[in-house]
Amino acid sequence: MNTHTRRTLFLATSLALAGWAHPALAQKPKPKPARKAPPAEPAYGRRADIMAFATAVAERRQLPLRWLHAQLAQARPQESVRRLIMPPPVATAKNWAAYRARFIEPRRIDAGAAFWRANQAWLWRAQESYGVPPHIVVGIIGVETFYGRVMGNYRVLDALATLSFDFPSGRSDRSPFFRGQLEELLVWCAREGVPATQPMGSYAGAMGLPQFMPGSINQFAVDFDGDGRIDLDRSAADVVGSVARYLADHGWQRNAPTHFDVLPPPPGAQRVELLGPDIKPTFTAMQMADLGAVLSDTGRAHEGALALVELFNGDAPPSYVAGTANFYAVTRYNWSSYYALAVIELGEAVRAALG
Repeated sequence: MNTHTRRTLFLATSLALAGWAHPALAQKPKPKPARKAPPAEPAYGRRADIMAFATAVAERRQLPLRWLHAQLAQARPQESVRRLIMPPPVATAKNWAAYRARFIEPRRIDAGAAFWRANQAWLWRAQESYGVPPHIVVGIIGVETFYGRVMGNYRVLDALATLSFDFPSGRSDRSPFFRGQLEELLVWCAREGVPATQPMGSYAGAMGLPQFMPGSINQFAVDFDGDGRIDLDRSAADVVGSVARYLADHGWQRNAPTHFDVLPPPPGAQRVELLGPDIKPTFTAMQMADLGAVLSDTGRAHEGALALVELFNGDAPPSYVAGTANFYAVTRYNWSSYYALAVIELGEAVRAALG
């Protein structure tokens, strides 16, 4: 009998004796501080489509079907999740200045400086291991959750089940994506020995200080402090290492800049050509210059590909930067140039506050 089979049989036997409990649960450290969940709705119970999903997951991931049924039967539909996943009823004009002001402000900078001081050993180790500098990691954690102050109050099981099986009409259907994330949540919970009703997070199912989706936890999260488990709620070391690894695996280049100052060409065909690839680095510095963009001295000397990144400012003229591969890597965390520049500038502001 191989190791995997023995582990599966052991898990199944324990489940039969204890209902849902995984034996590793007894080895968990003290319980996490509770975060209040929204008012309870009636549980999904044994709805046919959800039970069919459980059967498929059991076959794909070699998990006990009885345990999966027990976990999924406790999921509760959340109408507020269905509402929050929808686009706003009235579209607002993009405004980089307003977006920036939400994140680069004194309270968040002070909190970031405190986080940096408390975790500087982990931050430097992450830079050594993955090449991602501390200010980028600190910027991401600050934008995502205000250094753990805002991590979401939904049971992740409820949020993902709602978006998997009751995705609202009126927008592009993303239920297949959320079913994949629900499967990843169940895999993670079985491995870590926690009931699926325990993890808390955002209305979209993101968890912990870095707001990783379950699939990202399974693929990119690391036990950076070496305690034998990954804890993105309470282990700053695991948070720092996981964010750095995520960026490294998405193309972060060691010792390279994120962006340069640039003046775009006047409105016309050249500007349209430069903006065509959006935020994906496509042009050399010479090609950008040939198309009428005026780069800074350091930008002209850059050997890698660049993108002309346009950020609207409402009724005011747009802002522009020349983004590198590292700027693009930050957008793989959240596919938004506004997000990426906010992360970078918050991290820089925190670094400056440290003196």
